[in-house]
Amino acid sequence: MNSRKLTNKRIADFQTALQEEERSDGTIEKYLRDVRAFACWLDGRDVAKETATGWKKHLLSAGYSPVTANSMISAVNSFFRVNGWEDCRIKFVKIQRKLFREEAKELTREEYARLLDTAHALGKKRLALLLETICATGIRVSEVAYITVKAAQLGKAEIRLKGKIRVILLPGKLCRKLLKYAHQQKIASGGIFLTRSGKNLSRRQIWAEMKNLCGQAQVEPSKVFPHNLRHLFATTFYRAYKDIVKLADLLGHSSIETTRIYLLTTGAEHTRQLECLGLII
Repeated sequence: MNSRKLTNKRIADFQTALQEEERSDGTIEKYLRDVRAFACWLDGRDVAKETATGWKKHLLSAGYSPVTANSMISAVNSFFRVNGWEDCRIKFVKIQRKLFREEAKELTREEYARLLDTAHALGKKRLALLLETICATGIRVSEVAYITVKAAQLGKAEIRLKGKIRVILLPGKLCRKLLKYAHQQKIASGGIFLTRSGKNLSRRQIWAEMKNLCGQAQVEPSKVFPHNLRHLFATTFYRAYKDIVKLADLLGHSSIETTRIYLLTTGAEHTRQLECLGLII
């Protein structure tokens, strides 16, 4: 068997392959980080089924959660696929399906409102509008760049990512706010959420601005990140309309099983539901 070394060139070729597959910048960055972590652990050894399986054991013994370990395994399996090393694929850690979400990570509407009020009080108009845009539409943070002046004028944004095209409808009140902000910032066309230099806000910048708001808004930082606003949109929509199929379309999910994960209640709410059954006499 020919030597299988995880070299810098192979990692660079992997990056090119991911770009050709039109993976998002965030996904590419994460996959490369995970593959480099695997390479560091290999420490020059050849890639083989035994070493790949050993890395899985290492992740679990090092204290990585099964979910995190599986995400890292997914990245390395993609690397194996691109290089034709399918015989080295690693089996995922089996995880029992969760019945509820951790309450410590559940962002409530009241906390969301505090974040908005605090952003306005601090004069952070762009951040406040960004929070509303993500939460009112359920878009991914990678899709923020598609919120343009034209999209606000039309009331819809066309998202082109990962080789897929989907249309996001924008509420009328949100469109008016977006256009008013764009006018104030003298943005005549293109993206609305821009840096001072006129570039689209990056994932890291959005994340950092949201985290910096937590202290004064008195909201736990563990609850404040872009994807949690997407969760809040999902749970609010489902409670109002009880239509998981429509919700899956709005979120851009190809599987309803993915949407179901968004609708997990907290442990406290799950307990209340059990108590309401009236089966303890």
